[in-house]
Amino acid sequence: MKSKVIIQLVLAASILLSCADKQQYDILILNGEVYDGSGNAPINADIAIKDSTIASIGDLSKFSATRIINAKGMAVAPGFIDMHAHLDPILTLSDCESHIRQGVTTALGGPDGGSPWPMKSFMDTLSQIGVGMNVAYLVGHNRIRENVMALENRAPTAEELQEMKAQVKQAMDDGAYGISTGLKYLPGAFSEVDEVIELSKVASSMGGIYTSHLREEGLGLFDAVAEAISISEKADIPVILTHHKAIGKPMWGKSSVTLAMVDSARTAGLDIKIDQYPYSASHTGISVLIPSWARAGGTEAFKERVKNAQLRDSIKAGIIFNILNDRGGNDLTRIQFAKVKWMKELEGKTLEYWCELRGLEPTLENGADLVIEAQVNGGASCIYHAMHEEDVERIMKHPQTMIASDGRLVKPGQGHPHPRWYGTFPRVLRYYVREKSIITLPEAIYKMTKLPAASLGLTDRGLIKENMKADIVVFNPDTVIDKATYEAPHQYPEGIHFVLVNGQISIDQSKFNGIKAGKVLRKKVVK
Repeated sequence: MKSKVIIQLVLAASILLSCADKQQYDILILNGEVYDGSGNAPINADIAIKDSTIASIGDLSKFSATRIINAKGMAVAPGFIDMHAHLDPILTLSDCESHIRQGVTTALGGPDGGSPWPMKSFMDTLSQIGVGMNVAYLVGHNRIRENVMALENRAPTAEELQEMKAQVKQAMDDGAYGISTGLKYLPGAFSEVDEVIELSKVASSMGGIYTSHLREEGLGLFDAVAEAISISEKADIPVILTHHKAIGKPMWGKSSVTLAMVDSARTAGLDIKIDQYPYSASHTGISVLIPSWARAGGTEAFKERVKNAQLRDSIKAGIIFNILNDRGGNDLTRIQFAKVKWMKELEGKTLEYWCELRGLEPTLENGADLVIEAQVNGGASCIYHAMHEEDVERIMKHPQTMIASDGRLVKPGQGHPHPRWYGTFPRVLRYYVREKSIITLPEAIYKMTKLPAASLGLTDRGLIKENMKADIVVFNPDTVIDKATYEAPHQYPEGIHFVLVNGQISIDQSKFNGIKAGKVLRKKVVK
């Protein structure tokens, strides 16, 4: 009798252990077409997730989990990594919905020379409030220069340069992934290349990268690309030409030259890469049309200059030149207002419309006067329809191009944003992959996952592979679509059915859960 009881207990224990084995996973993603991020063709496979990690890949149909996702007919890919994100509103939009709905699970902030400061306290705050996606940061050259020199149009003294270098080091110690510049913007436009090289050497010595909004993206584009390549060589630092483009009609088609420059630099042993948003219109402040010298010292100094008739004429001439040859695209209808705090009715309308509203003939001269007025009133952000689609496609095809939104976190109803804030990644999958076949789906996913992860030195993200973090997007490649347009930008994409961030389901059957599963990523300092 005793032996019979022992046998029953052993059998019961065996059954319990068997059940435990079958229940060992938190999430199973079954029957999907898995694109691992490497650029290779997909495979039919299942994915098991335990805690925040990919635990197993293969035929897992005999296993069970707390949650099972049937991905039949779906593409399963690593979560997308946005290499250029304006995360400024993250303290109030910490759920990061507008990015996560695009399939983005990691974003790099601090672009174009702008970043939080001091970085440690900012990132500590973010960690405390929680974030919807993983976020990493660059330290901004413009921010550092303004900390030390305000908006002065001159070279730094030896002491000021040392202070800027110390601040770059501090940011790198705090977890920054490198340094960004915005050499078209103030005060970066006042810096000489030697200053940038010295600061970049600090980031390089600690394992960082360099990303640059180039000094010029229009007529001076070639010199600006050459400057970035020079910085890579002299500072011994990987360089990313961020949101690479050829602005203004005189430069349409010239991306063939800049890409050849990138190839030559890489052949010479330099690490030069590119990121790009998939649109033929840019977005930035209206001040980009104004000569940088006119804005030295800030808004009050600008207001004083435009009161001087001779200086105002010079400023107007510079604005007209930029409308003709740069962001203006030689047409007032190509300048579309996005956010105008002091005149909301302009949002979504063009500079030509504003002329007509004022009863003015829509000439370049009148347009320039209104640009000055806009800046005096506090500025505005604008969408500039001044690129050519052939350049967009040529740049996208380049093997070193990554996809990046240059988008700001946003919620419906806030201003009239660029559609890239809602639609960058789905637009590539829909328009450039499915409809135009500019790149293949495996190539697109590679440009959104493994390539950016490798560029940042992220060893645990960007691939679907065992022991990698479970940042995963499940979408229908036949139906995924960006809905945001220039006319009606506040629209979320469709066709992205599941998004997992660190093993937690943030998008569940197309529904946003609003959880904060992201992490604040801090680069480990290399010394």
